[in-house]
Amino acid sequence: MKTVCVAASQAGPIGAPACASLSTCGHAQAGLPVQRACDLNAQSDRSAWLVEGLWAEQAVGILGGEPKCCKSFLALDLAVGVASGAPCLRRFAVRRTGPVLLFPAEDALHVVRQRLEGICAAARTRLQELPLYVITAPRLLLDLPQDRERLRETVAAIQPALLVLDPFIRLHRADENASKEIAPLLGYLRELQREFHLAVLLVHHVRKRSAKDRPGQALRGSSDLHGWGDSNLYLRRHGEHLVLSVEHRAAASGADVALELIEEGPALALGTREPSPPADPQPVCAAERVLQVLQATPSPQSAQQLRKLCCLRTATLCETLAALRRDGRVTHSPDGYRLAPTQHLEIAVAPHPAAPFPVNPIGNAGNGNGKRRPASATASSQLPLFSGETQVGSAGTQPAQG
Repeated sequence: MKTVCVAASQAGPIGAPACASLSTCGHAQAGLPVQRACDLNAQSDRSAWLVEGLWAEQAVGILGGEPKCCKSFLALDLAVGVASGAPCLRRFAVRRTGPVLLFPAEDALHVVRQRLEGICAAARTRLQELPLYVITAPRLLLDLPQDRERLRETVAAIQPALLVLDPFIRLHRADENASKEIAPLLGYLRELQREFHLAVLLVHHVRKRSAKDRPGQALRGSSDLHGWGDSNLYLRRHGEHLVLSVEHRAAASGADVALELIEEGPALALGTREPSPPADPQPVCAAERVLQVLQATPSPQSAQQLRKLCCLRTATLCETLAALRRDGRVTHSPDGYRLAPTQHLEIAVAPHPAAPFPVNPIGNAGNGNGKRRPASATASSQLPLFSGETQVGSAGTQPAQG
């Protein structure tokens, strides 16, 4: 296969054939190495996955989430999986094992040790047997040339399959919102990945009040962080539940995974959990709640009992019961409230017959001053009357005895 390089001195005019600006040479003196697209390798000589479904082989990316949503637990679980070959989260198979290099910038070293031992216990492996290395330096700043060089030398010595940096905010003094300051830091980590053929996992936080945003767009700081990742993981809380979302550049993203912290004796580690069965749909209004409870309880119910069973405030319950009594759907006796004898509960059906369409929604037309005109002889165009209504218009035209 020929090595082709772009010769600057032979560059042709715009629109000229490509061969006019290319020369075959043994060593590239100028320009960049070039290959025809059809000569590129069709398949990689390595596995597509580091951890199947979670992290691509030699991928860089972000593990993002809100504070205190177990980001560090997940990062350590990935580290134990790659170092031991045990499935990550006891579910995701590890396709490439090797040394792991970890820098925990926030957690005390004894806490890191305790968490790793708990994860190893859950994974049925021993920490003492793993090629898992922790950087114990008190500080590592990627915007300092000397710190970048020290990290490069450490990576060269250990040759890790995975580098974990937790969290990103403690690794620099730059403005996270400024792309021109963040891009060089991410570029340096990409250089490490390409030079030493390793994966890089960067733990990062999301913005406040970003629960409705797309997970990647919720990351704090420059959008370069989202675009940089080949594989990204996002942890979010939905109520009491923890949910993991996965995103890949060159592979399909799987469905969200429900997680929970599982404690088994000395072991405390994340694990997957089965999704909870959908809860029974709740009635959409207070009247429906009351009617459902009365239908399910044949004996009369006091207002206090209904308030507890329907989970309603006293004022809301009293207003609802009064409306249901006016409509003839509920009766009241000294024993309590019960459904009317002729009442058949159908929540989805309106309590009064629907009028044919089209119909005047407010009955007779007004005369412009807020009063209705007298009812016409033809009543078919009016809505059905409710209990207690009269056919006359305003209060001023009604007889005194009403």
